[in-house]
Amino acid sequence: MINATLLDFAFSLSGLNDMTTKHRVILFSLTLLCYFVIFLVNGGLILMIVLEEKLHEPMYIFLCNLCVNSLYGTVAFYPKFLYDLWSKSHVISYTGCLLQVFLIYTYAITDFSILALMAYDRYVAICRPLEYHSVMTKNRVVLLVCFSRLVPVFWESVHITMTSKLQLCGSHIDKLYCENWAILKLSCSSITAHNIVGYIITFFYFGHDVFIVFSYVHMIKSAVKSREDRRKFMQTCVPHLLCLLNVSVAMLFDVMYARYGSVSVPQGVRNFMAIQFLLLPPLLNPIIYGLKLTQIRTRLFSLCSNNKQGLG
Repeated sequence: MINATLLDFAFSLSGLNDMTTKHRVILFSLTLLCYFVIFLVNGGLILMIVLEEKLHEPMYIFLCNLCVNSLYGTVAFYPKFLYDLWSKSHVISYTGCLLQVFLIYTYAITDFSILALMAYDRYVAICRPLEYHSVMTKNRVVLLVCFSRLVPVFWESVHITMTSKLQLCGSHIDKLYCENWAILKLSCSSITAHNIVGYIITFFYFGHDVFIVFSYVHMIKSAVKSREDRRKFMQTCVPHLLCLLNVSVAMLFDVMYARYGSVSVPQGVRNFMAIQFLLLPPLLNPIIYGLKLTQIRTRLFSLCSNNKQGLG
């Protein structure tokens, strides 16, 4: 039995095998490039929304919050992973492991909260257009943004506090990063209470998806009534649905594989399954919105044309 409260206790991560380390230069270069692109597209969209007054609207504020969350989540994984690619021993301290779990999990469930807010914003804009400005006031938008960040922090604080009290019978995590379920499997005692809390959190955020689906049912009913509503739906709701599908599928794969995946699956496939929600949503979401939303696309083209004129 291991007392997990000891400061010198560490977990060993075994996601990187011998085949992976043989190609560490290529993997390091690709990972660094991917992290740079994630930082570039999300950071660029954040700056554009902050600096452009025309984009200081609820939908773009929520989108900015989504991009900030992507940077928040990826910083919990990529720097440590890049370091491990060059390190011979892949270990992480107990405190560092719990911190990584907290950051990655709050990132993941905050994405669902923000996407739910974006669905609510589009519902009000399309189904209740005359009430939009009275409903989506600045104070309410600030309150909703705070709610989308603080509730996930509360849930994960409860989860991590419970995990930190466990007595562990091992220190080996068969993954590229720390994961709460992997730590729970090392427990010497019953984890029934942890499973109950986990299911509560899962159903709570599944409720977000149900809310989004119902809001879109109402929006589709409203959109078919007029050409203007159809235009609004195609411009702002389609990218939101693509982002929701992107996040949901990535998270579903990770959760299902973590609990029910087979060890016979090749290590490379397992690694991709484990990190796709840290790769695909942060990379694709800002690109989807940047290409689809008219105001962002127009502003982007305007900046590009101004730069060309300046160079000329």
